[in-house]
Parts: sequence; structure tokens; C-alpha cells
Amino acid sequence: MAGGTYTLLVELDHPVTVDVGALGEVALESGWYGYTGSALGSGGFSRLDRHREVAAGERDVRHWHVDYLLGHDAATVRGDVRTPEDVECAVARRLSDAVAGFGCTDCDCTSHLTRADDGATLRAAVADAHRAASDGV
Repeated sequence: MAGGTYTLLVELDHPVTVDVGALGEVALESGWYGYTGSALGSGGFSRLDRHREVAAGERDVRHWHVDYLLGHDAATVRGDVRTPEDVECAVARRLSDAVAGFGCTDCDCTSHLTRADDGATLRAAVADAHRAASDGV
């Protein structure tokens, strides 16, 4: 797959408050988070490599809301779900909202960040959302 839509799966091992740029301070409970974004440019899914570099402390520049979450030492990237179609908002809308305004400054979605208590629940919900959004294309 060259590019499309992804949901990054992130485990937060304890509650944190993260300063998310213009969004301001955001309090997040411990648990699992899914951040849905698009990888449609020339680099395609290499954007996920960049996200992993931020999470590993190898990159300091914060471009997107998710960078502020990934840059926190309580956050660990645990995988991702990918779809070759341009269905970013359709996926995000199928998932419950976790943080109003997170990751959606360029669209009319409520949020592009969802939360679950455990990884299996999150992964299943995200996979279902990607499948349903792709089927709707």
C-alpha cells in the first residue's frame, strides 16, 4: 500500500495532561488510544515512521496534535491499522470521540482520537471502522 488512511494504536500507561499546541492542555486517562489520520501525500504510509520517531524521542518537531501525545513518555505506539482508501473522516466518525477537537482542525469531525480500556477492544473497533468505511467507498 502506497498510502491511504491509518489509525495509530497508542497505549498510555498512566493518566497525563498534555499541552497540545493551539488546542491547549488536554487531560487523558490511561488506556489505549486510536488516532486516525491520512497518508495520501508522496510519502504515503512513511508518515507512520515519522510518528514512531516522535514516540521514540528521535524527532522533536511537533506538526500535528498526535505528535504532542506521542512525545509524552507515558505513550507507546502499539501498532496501526491501514486502509488504501481516502476514508479518514469516515473512519473517525465510526469511532467514539475521546477528545473534542483533537486531530480535526482541517475538517468538521468532532475528533480523530478515540479511547478504549484495552488494546483488543480498540483494535477490533478500529478494524471494524476501517472495513465499514472502505466498504462505503
